[in-house]
Amino acid sequence: MAQTGGVSREHDPSLRQKWAFAALHGSIVACCAWVAFGGLSLGDPIRAKVLALCAALYFLRHLITLFVLLKRNVAWSEVLGLSGFIAVFEIGFVLLGGKAFGGEPSALSALDLGAVALVLTGSWLNTWSELQRWFWKKLPGSKGRAYTLGLFGHSMHINYFGDSVLFFGWALLTHSVLAFAIPLLMTVGFVFYHIPGLDTYLVQRYGAEFKSYSERTAKFVPYLY
Repeated sequence: MAQTGGVSREHDPSLRQKWAFAALHGSIVACCAWVAFGGLSLGDPIRAKVLALCAALYFLRHLITLFVLLKRNVAWSEVLGLSGFIAVFEIGFVLLGGKAFGGEPSALSALDLGAVALVLTGSWLNTWSELQRWFWKKLPGSKGRAYTLGLFGHSMHINYFGDSVLFFGWALLTHSVLAFAIPLLMTVGFVFYHIPGLDTYLVQRYGAEFKSYSERTAKFVPYLY
């Protein structure tokens, strides 16, 4: 199956698309930094700076994904569409958290420390699970087999779950209810669109091995669902 879950599964370096994606995302992060570190007069500049640092962390993870982990074809429509989406939430979070639209500033609290912990934990779950699989795939005996170890032994799509954790923490840092539309949208997309499409592809590729894995492993939230 060439395309499932909205993306192509065919292997392709797609270097022009990847470099363009990296450049676009880098410019978005630069815009976040400009807004947070003096480009605009904000009601809560400290919170805006923390949110801009979250964008920088996400950008670094994105570079690892693009140039180390991602082997499939990356379409120009994906580059442009996701770049627009990233611009909306990364710049939007800085503006919302920085009180660019009004509102009283709030000192960083224990709740914010918890939000930062979610951002870091989610980032680790996503990127480290992908790196574990990447290292395993390089072993001679791994060719043609499904990876079911490491963090993926706790959830079939622990990488997607990690992103949901990350974005809920990121939204929490803004202290704006509007920001929660992003993690909710992403989680719904993962559960009802991307995961079913990817599972269809993996069943076709790995057959009984993947079916056995899916029967004993949670699909999204470790040990729960």
